[in-house]
Amino acid sequence: MARPEVLSMADRMAAPHAVVAIMGDGSLWTHEAAWTAALRELIQRYLGEDRRAATRGTYAEPGRSYEDDLADSAFSEVTEHHFPLSRTWTPEDVIGYLRTTSFARPTLFADRHHEFEASALQLLQDHADGGVLKEDAVFTVLLARRPGGAA
Repeated sequence: MARPEVLSMADRMAAPHAVVAIMGDGSLWTHEAAWTAALRELIQRYLGEDRRAATRGTYAEPGRSYEDDLADSAFSEVTEHHFPLSRTWTPEDVIGYLRTTSFARPTLFADRHHEFEASALQLLQDHADGGVLKEDAVFTVLLARRPGGAA
């Protein structure tokens, strides 16, 4: 997304005391655990080293952080909040999740999707402890206000 343009539009359209919230906790692509690293390697064996993104193309790291973009916008008063969380997944849950991602959606694999899913399911089952895969993450929330604003 064109962050500066979106923030400029929000400034024009939002109420004077509006708050912009940017939040997330990454994805299984970025999570660092033995099972996610192995899964990422499997995806890369099928699709190549570059992370896929959107409907076509590859992911490129943004040149700036969200915090920097907010600091240069009308919503320059930023507070950051962190919420640790722990998720458990079954191997089947992860397969379902992968189908919804831009980096491992079925169409990327074409006629090899069933082969990939079978390999991924076996890999995940091998890494599961008692049928469960654990993901410890931090959900980050950035709240940005116009200077002097109160929400």
